[in-house]
Amino acid sequence: MLIKPLRSLLVIGLILAAFASGCANLGQVQTQAVKPVLTEELPAGSGWWRVRVRMNWPLETDPIWYMDLYLAHQVFRPMLDKHRADIYLWRFHRRAKRDSAGRQFSFYFYASPQTAQQLYDSLRSNPILSDTQSAGVIDEIVYDNPANIKRPDIDDTSDKKWPLVIQKTWPYYITGVSEMWLNLVVEIAESDLEENRPTSLEEIETFYRQVDDTVTRLWQQNGRHAFLHHLNAVFGYQPLIYYEKRYMNF
Repeated sequence: MLIKPLRSLLVIGLILAAFASGCANLGQVQTQAVKPVLTEELPAGSGWWRVRVRMNWPLETDPIWYMDLYLAHQVFRPMLDKHRADIYLWRFHRRAKRDSAGRQFSFYFYASPQTAQQLYDSLRSNPILSDTQSAGVIDEIVYDNPANIKRPDIDDTSDKKWPLVIQKTWPYYITGVSEMWLNLVVEIAESDLEENRPTSLEEIETFYRQVDDTVTRLWQQNGRHAFLHHLNAVFGYQPLIYYEKRYMNF
């Protein structure tokens, strides 16, 4: 009469032991798995470099954002394609504020000093930049000095108000964001360029204003789901604390 209950207890004991053993194995987390992607590939002696294109922005006028798309498509994209193997991380930065920096379209990239020098030499001889500056669209182009690595660490261009772990991982995120934005510009522009190839500066401005309008419309109509919702999904749909100190989801 006691055999079956004893057998049942034995089976339950074996199951619990196996479960406990499994939990013990699950606890052996490999620390290498949580290292940021590509960190080990960033070579010593490299750093962050900038190209700051200071755009003309007359007083009492709105900033001309669409010329950023022209430069991204016609200047920086070919340069990226040529040197992509030597550029480890990169991003665009766009700003317009009535201060000493003013209206700027900047390209940041993490690479060796030798690669930085090659890119700077290429940009200094770029006819599109030269013509655009001669036309008064660009006021000035500012380059870093490749002989002096001022930003050698991966977090050196991140906001210092952020936690250090975000500073170190954010460059990977913004590289992907910049890549998608550039690809949107390229996809939209080149589909129209097959039938409509602008030649004069006036035609170029009109064309890239239309490209910018399309990119803006895509952002406004699809950004909530394609960008913000899926970013929220990566973080497990946890609400964030908005600057008004209230929780919200995307």
